[in-house]
Amino acid sequence: MMQDLVVAGCPYCGERLELLIDPSGGSQEYTEDCQVCCQPMVVRVTYSQTETDTEVETETVSVELLQEDDAF
Repeated sequence: MMQDLVVAGCPYCGERLELLIDPSGGSQEYTEDCQVCCQPMVVRVTYSQTETDTEVETETVSVELLQEDDAF
């Protein structure tokens, strides 16, 4: 199983975090505690495919980290 490594900042303490994202799960949203300050953050993962002029499809991943109160 291949996973994508994504670096993002905690919405509470700002610490850079490394997250392993499983692309086979498609777009997803889950709660994970910050590895540094232990605050709960919502991780939103979105995958999208784009086509270029040469008809090559590329997949991009977007990861958003939110404070738990701001996610809903």
